[in-house]
Amino acid sequence: MPLTQIEAVFRSLKTDLGIRPIYHRLESRVDAHILIAFLAYCLQVTLKNRLQIHAPGLTPTAVLEKLGTIQMIDVWIPTRDGRWLILPRYTQPAKDLKILLDQIRLGLPSQPPPRITAPALPSVTHRSEIQPRLW
Repeated sequence: MPLTQIEAVFRSLKTDLGIRPIYHRLESRVDAHILIAFLAYCLQVTLKNRLQIHAPGLTPTAVLEKLGTIQMIDVWIPTRDGRWLILPRYTQPAKDLKILLDQIRLGLPSQPPPRITAPALPSVTHRSEIQPRLW
């Protein structure tokens, strides 16, 4: 029984999650890759269990495909002083995805806060262009 379950886990990692072998040279990267694969599988099992309770007819693969339609974008707005206001935003889910999220009792996080770039420094091409300051 446990061997069959382990084989099912590896099949799920390869097919549903699309995790393929990646050859690393450093042991820390191998460990990180295993950790990410394990966390992805844990999230998939959690989603599967939630779907069994709240939406028995759906599969994790179908829900992940629907969630894949949400995109993260950065809206860049120039300011008068040469800086940029950056608004990271995710696209609003379609109506059917909103219903699905409500049904399985999941919510999207709030939109990330805006960022602003630092002012651009003047570029100096020649040393002679640098003006000494008198204090």
